[in-house]
Amino acid sequence: MDESKNPLPDDDRPVSWWQTIGSVLSAFMGVQSSKNRARDFQRGSPIRFIVVGVVMTALFVLTVWLAVRFALHAAGA
Repeated sequence: MDESKNPLPDDDRPVSWWQTIGSVLSAFMGVQSSKNRARDFQRGSPIRFIVVGVVMTALFVLTVWLAVRFALHAAGA
């Protein structure tokens, strides 16, 4: 493996945005593994988790709101 592209071993690298999104999704469903949870607490940025959590919560609320509006419209209300 080329060390210039990845100078830090997996255990020392900060949590990536994709890993953060995956961890937040897992937490939403309640299926976060203890290995990933430990990784998040050791190497994750709290601000990154807060931002991703707020954005995903807003997307969830927006999706539910749109689904209710669609259902009411389809029912003729």
